[in-house]
Amino acid sequence: MSSLDPRSNGLFGVYIHWPFCAAKCPYCDFNSHVHRGEFDEQRYVEAYKQEIGYYARLTKGRTVQSIFFGGGTPSLMDPRSVAAILETIGQYWNIAPKAEITLEANPTSVEADRFRGYRAAGVNRVSLGVQSLREGPLAELGRRHTVDEAIAAVRLAQSIFPRSSFDLIYARPRQTLSDWEDELTEALWLTQGHISLYQLTIEMGTRYYDLFNAGKLKMPDEDLSADFYELTQELARNAGLPAYEISNHARPGQESIHNLIYWRYGEYAGVGPGAHGRLILDGHRHATAAEKLPFEWEKRVLARGHGMATDDILTWEEEGDELLVMGLRLREGIDPERFSKLSGRKIDPRQIAELKRIGFVETLPNGYLRVTDKGWPVLDAVVADLAA
Repeated sequence: MSSLDPRSNGLFGVYIHWPFCAAKCPYCDFNSHVHRGEFDEQRYVEAYKQEIGYYARLTKGRTVQSIFFGGGTPSLMDPRSVAAILETIGQYWNIAPKAEITLEANPTSVEADRFRGYRAAGVNRVSLGVQSLREGPLAELGRRHTVDEAIAAVRLAQSIFPRSSFDLIYARPRQTLSDWEDELTEALWLTQGHISLYQLTIEMGTRYYDLFNAGKLKMPDEDLSADFYELTQELARNAGLPAYEISNHARPGQESIHNLIYWRYGEYAGVGPGAHGRLILDGHRHATAAEKLPFEWEKRVLARGHGMATDDILTWEEEGDELLVMGLRLREGIDPERFSKLSGRKIDPRQIAELKRIGFVETLPNGYLRVTDKGWPVLDAVVADLAA
């Protein structure tokens, strides 16, 4: 089935999940694992190559616009492993001439030769997990780098890769608006084209979740969280880095293609332990997810060619709901006509009218529906109303 399927918008990416980390951060609920002991990385990469082949056979005719190495900590990979995976992707799929190839990195795993190795392998964008430009919060967040190491890593990335980004976490315990204003102002001076700014959330299964439930972690209340968000938007916008998504800011033309494929509800193959995918096959959108345990995933792939644990065909209603959840995060909004085609129903005009009345949504000249600045802090509630 080619990417010309009427349920497709022509966007296709490949996500590669590398599950290993040097340490587990207390706020992280991603599928990441600390592995100690002997590790045959070359053999492990063979499993990636096999699983890439499996998904490529399912998705013949697609053109890859984005490849994203996420984790975990992909910058713990040998550059030769990255090169082998990219070469395999190129053997199976067409890769767009200006495809974005991103690798996530931690400042502690950064060194010039390694970065040059990734660049030589074909990586053209790096995303750094800085998380804070203050020493105390870095330690509390479980980060193993210093502020100086983070700044050096950002500057090194900017000198080697055509595009780069880094992440910060705000609305942290005991953080004040004044503290964040100073920290973000410094970060924006350091930023070139893209920065991701995430409010700290407490996720089930994390160390922070246990501390929060035990009353040992005090988080900002709803009003203070809203003030943090508004300050973040204002400072980034004034620095020429407006939000194109609720937590991502970029200069025009520097938006992440990987992010946009997700939020515009395109297709992507998820390769690696715990990776998720969305693929349109024979007129149906499949939600795939791989085995999470790294070495169990490897066993499955080497035995049967893939590590897929679940493969669910989404209903039209589920597709419509996912489009709303993803697309309304974007500043550009969603096309109501596409929602109707995917879900088989229209968004209730009475719901739209009520949300417009209270200033939470607006219709753009091109007919797209988007959430306003006023509505973004309560995005989940807006999506729930429109999906009802």
